[in-house]
Amino acid sequence: MINPFKNKKGLGRGLSSLIGDGGIKQTNDKISISSIIPNRNQPRKFFEKEALNELTDSIKERGIIQPLIVRRSKDQDNKFELIAGERRWQAAQAAGFHEVPVIIIEADNLKSLELAIIENVQRKDLNAIEEAESYKNLIENFGYDHEKVSKFIGKSRSHISNSIRLLSLPEKLIEMIRNNKISQGHAKILIGLDNALLLGEKIVRKKLSVRQVENLVRLIKNGSKKLYKSKDSNIIAVENELSTKIGMRVNLNGNKNNSGTLSIEYKDNDQLDRLINIIKNNY
Repeated sequence: MINPFKNKKGLGRGLSSLIGDGGIKQTNDKISISSIIPNRNQPRKFFEKEALNELTDSIKERGIIQPLIVRRSKDQDNKFELIAGERRWQAAQAAGFHEVPVIIIEADNLKSLELAIIENVQRKDLNAIEEAESYKNLIENFGYDHEKVSKFIGKSRSHISNSIRLLSLPEKLIEMIRNNKISQGHAKILIGLDNALLLGEKIVRKKLSVRQVENLVRLIKNGSKKLYKSKDSNIIAVENELSTKIGMRVNLNGNKNNSGTLSIEYKDNDQLDRLINIIKNNY
């Protein structure tokens, strides 16, 4: 039997290893769409409506090219639990299909979760929080450790650890990440900060880039107390505002005769070119 995932490049062990090369019994079939029930361990919770509508249109025109992966339900007779392909299942329902192509496999709860995670990670369908929750599920409920998850997924151990650390953020921030209001890049910077939620709200309100947030946090962490005491609060406010807007550290030093210097630190040529263009375009 041809394994439909055999030639698909994957992460870690991949679907081909977990299905075909892993020795899992499988059969290809078409089953009633109403006989499928959701996966109890589905890692993905958020489905973008516009992307789902596009998939529905595609399925109406071309059908379902890649079969869904299911297993027989242990709790309900004549039902199949979905393991991988929930977007295709939802889109097929919206398209009015009565039957869908499936691969029926024999899999326990761990294998079912592994397959669901692998497919979603391969397709980059999970948001950062769903990915973190998937790794946490493997660790807390299936006896994995960070090293084993790393080898299984095909990502570094530090990536796994940093991903799971996102779950330590305040719940409101987690929802912002889950709903794509702030990116994973933003979120990583906020881990461990006392004012993480305030900064997260500022990111959304000001539409700050990751680089701008990095510089803002650096200012907060490395700001000299001595310098702050010697400077007028208005000058500090101006420095912070400029740093936030341009994403580079700004230092304003004034003299008693109202003269002074304004310095801007840049980390690379891209930042320098951007700064030059800002000045040229506005002055």
